[in-house]
Amino acid sequence: MFSPRVLRAICTAALCFVLGSSKALAVGVPAGTDITNTAEVTYAIGATTATATSNVAVVTVAEILDVVVTRQSPANISVSANATQQEVLFAVTNSGNGPETFRLVMNSVIGSDDFDPTPSTPSIYFDTDGSGDLSPGDTAYTPGTNDPVLNPDTSVAVLVVNDIPGTVVDGNVGITQFTADARTGSGAPGTIYAAQGAAGTDAVVGMSGAAGQVTGQYIVGGITVNAVKSQAVVDQFGGTRPLPGARINYTVAVQATGSGSAANTIFSDNIPANTTYVPGTLRLNSALLTDAAADDAGEFSNTPGARVRVTLGTLTQASGTQSIQFAVTIN
Repeated sequence: MFSPRVLRAICTAALCFVLGSSKALAVGVPAGTDITNTAEVTYAIGATTATATSNVAVVTVAEILDVVVTRQSPANISVSANATQQEVLFAVTNSGNGPETFRLVMNSVIGSDDFDPTPSTPSIYFDTDGSGDLSPGDTAYTPGTNDPVLNPDTSVAVLVVNDIPGTVVDGNVGITQFTADARTGSGAPGTIYAAQGAAGTDAVVGMSGAAGQVTGQYIVGGITVNAVKSQAVVDQFGGTRPLPGARINYTVAVQATGSGSAANTIFSDNIPANTTYVPGTLRLNSALLTDAAADDAGEFSNTPGARVRVTLGTLTQASGTQSIQFAVTIN
């Protein structure tokens, strides 16, 4: 369902893959690490140099309990009445400094939306195959049985799955909520769980409260807008080679599909690096647009970067394909 494969990390009781694109999020030195220090004093007794060594001072780094939960799916997921197994993809990342087990909870009775999505059975899965959507290879989550155990800076991809009631109508919004918290404990930052951290250290709740909570949103009959881009190169010698000085003619087809409408639709395209926009080439459905702002639907601007922009207004499936054209030259 979701084409971006932004997650490639899965950690469960049975599986653990490192998130290749993750940045270091863990809090400092790993929990359980001993920090040792020994002092040394040298002194002279007549012509002889003597050395005295202090006792070894040892401090064992305690564990910080922290977690980050992020939604990987689009902000709005288009659904229809009676649709089943509609998933929202989340990532749970251990941003603490020790291995930690996390509890996963979903809630679809929020109260501030138009309808309550109905949790599927099961309602939480691990995205075991890394596909980004629910598939036969994914593993169902069973609380207390296969809670994900994450090392610092590792993540697990989680799918929250709901069914859509048959009573909904176009435009209705339903919200589902996903929470991950540390099994060791959560609460106010600074809360201490004595001797419950890595290597028997104290576990201290970090700034996240050791719990992360994010929502996903379903829109009934929500319309989908797609853009397909094509290009044609014309060089100064009458050929089609992408030489310096050649022109690239871009055509972008924008189309809305589904029920409902997409309001305030705006097309924007950054001018590629190493090229220059050809003034006066911006068109909408073959009609020439000016490059100036506010006099028609089109605009070329250098702020914040060189780009073309076309206001398309409200689109429905009946609007058909909107064709935007412009050209650049290769520097």
